[in-house]
Amino acid sequence: MKVGIYLNEKYFSDNKKYIDEISLAFTSDLCTVVKSVTDLDGLNVLFVLGGDGTILTVASECAMRGIKIIGINYGHIGFLAEFEPDKLAEAIHLVRCGNYRIQSRSMLKISASGKEYLALNDLVIQRNTVGANFRNTVSLHAEVDGTTVDNFSSDGIIVSTPTGSTAYSLAAGGSILTPDIGAFILTPICPHSLHSRPIVFGDGSTLKISPVNAGAPLGLIVDGRAVAEVTDGQEVTVSKSEYKVDFITSDDKNFFNKLLIKLNIWSK
Repeated sequence: MKVGIYLNEKYFSDNKKYIDEISLAFTSDLCTVVKSVTDLDGLNVLFVLGGDGTILTVASECAMRGIKIIGINYGHIGFLAEFEPDKLAEAIHLVRCGNYRIQSRSMLKISASGKEYLALNDLVIQRNTVGANFRNTVSLHAEVDGTTVDNFSSDGIIVSTPTGSTAYSLAAGGSILTPDIGAFILTPICPHSLHSRPIVFGDGSTLKISPVNAGAPLGLIVDGRAVAEVTDGQEVTVSKSEYKVDFITSDDKNFFNKLLIKLNIWSK
């Protein structure tokens, strides 16, 4: 088993002790610090130290290589991370003994302007808010399997996986989906209509979104990264990817307990 370590250095004034703690648990030739995408080649397990954003930066690359991710939360909410910092030793032991479970998370495959992208959390198509391309609202036509869903007049649209349903989609009023549900959710952002509401659809379907009289390019954002722009006449196609992200979890994993803790909604 070959293990890698990937961390967001902005969370660490001295990251050597964290790297050493993991490295000492494995033989030196089987543990490497990941600095670039090519460093991922040949790995079986990747320790990711940071927040959800840190995990998202490497999730798709790990999925395409079949690398299992074990997340240690040194960020804020840390929804994707299984372990808090004080449980690092427990996480190391779990990997060494192999006594863990795998939770596979579905991903979006996004096709736009001749390019393809993968998203673990979400795709966002949104209006521009600055400069000459500023728009108050945008109109987006959405159809599922060739049937019109709606023409959304809004600030944009979020398409999320069950994993991403607790992120931007939730903040925009979308439902929470448990990780095992075979569905995606389309959530309009600040819709200018009383009937425009989040829509859950099966992940076996194909969603197509296109701007209507946008008048200016719209931003295309994948897992929090601006990757392209979309203009009138262009179509964004969203479907389920063949790839999945495998997360290492402990036996006592409970999604609803995590919701209560991470979202601070526990009431006595």
